Amino acid sequence: MPFNLQSNEGSPAGLRLAVALLIVYVVWGTTYFAIGLALQSMPPLLMNGARFALAGVIMLGWARWQGQAWPTRVQWRHSALIGALMAFAAMTLVVLAQRLGIGSGLMATVVTTMPMWLALWTRWGGEPVPWTSWLGLVLGASGALLLAMEGDFSATLLGTLCAFGAPLCWSLGSYASRKLDLPPPAMASGAQWLLGGALGLGVAGLFEPQARHFDWGQVTLLSWLAWGYLLVMGTLVTLNAYLWLLKNTTAALAGSYSFVNPLVALWVGVAIGGERLTGWVFVAMPLILLALLFILYGRSGVVSAILRFCRRLGGARAVA
Repeated sequence: MPFNLQSNEGSPAGLRLAVALLIVYVVWGTTYFAIGLALQSMPPLLMNGARFALAGVIMLGWARWQGQAWPTRVQWRHSALIGALMAFAAMTLVVLAQRLGIGSGLMATVVTTMPMWLALWTRWGGEPVPWTSWLGLVLGASGALLLAMEGDFSATLLGTLCAFGAPLCWSLGSYASRKLDLPPPAMASGAQWLLGGALGLGVAGLFEPQARHFDWGQVTLLSWLAWGYLLVMGTLVTLNAYLWLLKNTTAALAGSYSFVNPLVALWVGVAIGGERLTGWVFVAMPLILLALLFILYGRSGVVSAILRFCRRLGGARAVA
């Protein structure tokens, strides 16, 4: 059965779910813009590795302050695997794709494959995935594809490989975090980020020429502000919310952020970057909304929502 948000309205769990989804939908939709600003004066591997390593230290300190025990040896191994897939591989591939000239339209479209990969791993792992969730994922990806018509589809071969590799790595790490033995949430997040960030710093030192003798004094104030936003909001706040969703709701709902984020990113571009909209956005938005309804409520919920809308529309016409 799909997760029914309506049945949990007013309950602490339902409110927490709604807040977590709102954070993931909105904040991660703004991080594409922030990454572009940070990359103006920071090398990508070093920028990403430092972000997650520092976030990991902060979260581990927070977890210890709360009295949480250190992870066991097995939990450290599991955290290392998830951190390598999500904090290092997936996020590094995203920033590399942007640095290698992947257009915003193509990047937004490719990211929508993540929840489909995650649903596939979930199904292969023996968990049922309702057909309404599959339909919602297809509708969401279609909406994001139309939305991407607003962006830039420029690409390079290496950049395209990085772009497609990012959601694949992210989905594998997401699925592993649902299945593997991990410590409590704060300790698990800290361990994954610290190990993934440390791996990123090591790779930057070995393979990124700019990182070997990088002068942090040359980083502009704008890049520092963007990097701080990525650290606090993009990682400490939103990634924690996403990891909580993976443990407490369906894979399809947890991954639905990937076709809402492009919509948010587009409006950020309009508000801050001075971008202009064409008609595609007004076709894409209803598709994305319908996709969310299918994932949240299933077939019966969607039919009920459509009937309520039609009744209200009919009542409004009668009054007019």
